[in-house]
Amino acid sequence: MMTIEQKIEEAVVAIVKEKYGVELPVSQVQLQKTKKEFDGDITLVVFPLLRHSKKNPETTAEEIGEILKAQLSEISGYNVVKGFLNLSVASSYWLGELLKVSENEHYGIEKATDDSELVMIEYSSPNTNKPLHLGHIRNNLLGYSLSKIFEANGYKVVKTNIVNDRGIHICKSMYAWQRWGNGETPESTGQKGDKLVGDYYVKFDQEYKKELAELQEKGLSKAEAEAQSQIMKDVREMLLKWEAKDKEVRELWEKMNNWVYDGFDVTYKQLGVDFDKIYYESDTYLVGRDEVLRGLNEGFFFKKEDGSVWADLTEEGLDEKILLRADGTSVYMTQDIGTAQLRFKDYDIDKMIYVVGNEQNYHFKVLSIILDKLGFDWGKELQHFSYGMVELPEGKMKSREGTVVDADDLMADMIDTARKMSEELGKLEDYSQQEAEKVYETIALGALKYFMLKVDPRKNMTFNPKESIDFNGNTGPFIQYTYARIQSLLRKAKEEGIDLSIDSDSISPDERELHLVQEVLDFKTIVKSACTESSPALIANYVYSLAKEFNQFYHEFPILKDVEEHPMKFRLLLSEQVGKVIKEGMGLLGAGVPDRM
Repeated sequence: MMTIEQKIEEAVVAIVKEKYGVELPVSQVQLQKTKKEFDGDITLVVFPLLRHSKKNPETTAEEIGEILKAQLSEISGYNVVKGFLNLSVASSYWLGELLKVSENEHYGIEKATDDSELVMIEYSSPNTNKPLHLGHIRNNLLGYSLSKIFEANGYKVVKTNIVNDRGIHICKSMYAWQRWGNGETPESTGQKGDKLVGDYYVKFDQEYKKELAELQEKGLSKAEAEAQSQIMKDVREMLLKWEAKDKEVRELWEKMNNWVYDGFDVTYKQLGVDFDKIYYESDTYLVGRDEVLRGLNEGFFFKKEDGSVWADLTEEGLDEKILLRADGTSVYMTQDIGTAQLRFKDYDIDKMIYVVGNEQNYHFKVLSIILDKLGFDWGKELQHFSYGMVELPEGKMKSREGTVVDADDLMADMIDTARKMSEELGKLEDYSQQEAEKVYETIALGALKYFMLKVDPRKNMTFNPKESIDFNGNTGPFIQYTYARIQSLLRKAKEEGIDLSIDSDSISPDERELHLVQEVLDFKTIVKSACTESSPALIANYVYSLAKEFNQFYHEFPILKDVEEHPMKFRLLLSEQVGKVIKEGMGLLGAGVPDRM
């Protein structure tokens, strides 16, 4: 079924051919929403057509407008402003489209078919030496929302995670626990496993700095002190033992990693994100190392005097990149080579998207080039979804120094805030404690997710917890409250026995009502744009705009109080569709909407 825009495009192509004798590609027909200061709904930009009409903009627009009005019953009128043809669409068309939305349970959402392309989206990528923090939250929310958006556009999606479970940083936590842990466990301390392990990562950094200070007091320079650090030597030795599959080191590694995984699972569940497939660096780095050695033998890479293996990327305008250290241990690039190979072996991937912060832009440029050099034809097709960093109002966070904002603590604080604010409003007094707690959590996580995702993902952002959970303004709770208000209206209508069947021929909506109808219909286009531009922010800001528009409509028009039956039913039906789209849109952000607040 063609949209009105597609009908106009098709008609303009036919008009240009008939009137000016030119075969015009439909891509050259430029349509946009009419600006609010002008009459009309859809605007045709006439300037690109002047070279075919050989006439001035006003004359060309008048000619095309007159024919469009005569040919398309949906066009009720037009006006010309310089080189812009503003077309007014008949209200009967908008009402017909609204009825179609009401008959579609998931308006704007496409389902995948057997022929759909498969997109793999990697997000989260945690290290097993620390719990998930605020930065991970933005990563997880962006990745999960992107997955939902691609699914809504008819793609098959595989959500994947690569857990960085080996390396020098993991050994630091292991070494610190082994030396200073006194056998502590999550059970003995009552602490989540990821937090316990993270504390020992901080502990190592503290002890390392203390050792460096002592060595420098003896007259050594900082570089000399770092070279003589005994605990750093011990950690490097532990990594070599790990790679040699030393039984004792491997058992400690497995025990502490399992503590962390249990902790991660709790955080992921509360955050509302999941994965279809999890890869582990400990499984993929050897595959990557074999590929690097193959590349060395085939002359793609070179070895330095110390035995380290490098890629020379100077011809590509980059520099030299280390792939294997002198002691034979792997780096992140080695792991990513192996992970990519395993993924393309496991799945018939059409598009691979890495959701990773913009500090890794260079890394992914290099990865793409190296995979291409190794002969993988999909190497150049990898897409890095590069997003900006998230900070707090007081500035940056540092894992080593223990100054990060813990994800669990942040969610708990926000739920507590939502509880206090909701209790003050007193709207959930007849809910059981369990039901009320579920609403508090939905409000809190909706606030967190919306605030994180409303910002252009490519920009750095400052997360302000207090601002995010405000029930007014551009926030998740404001949108959720709008949805709850709509559900309250529909409950009252149901109690009064009002059905929402309408006769569109008997309805004459005014300009504000039609504008709200058009806002609802825009959802389908927004979902497509969010996928094309890989931007959950488009969904978030659209949903806020729709909620704001509805609230103005709610305050200006009586809905249940109207004495005329048809306007009341129409307004209720319109309200229902606004609510449906709000719920669908928030769902694409991974956020829920409570029926009551």
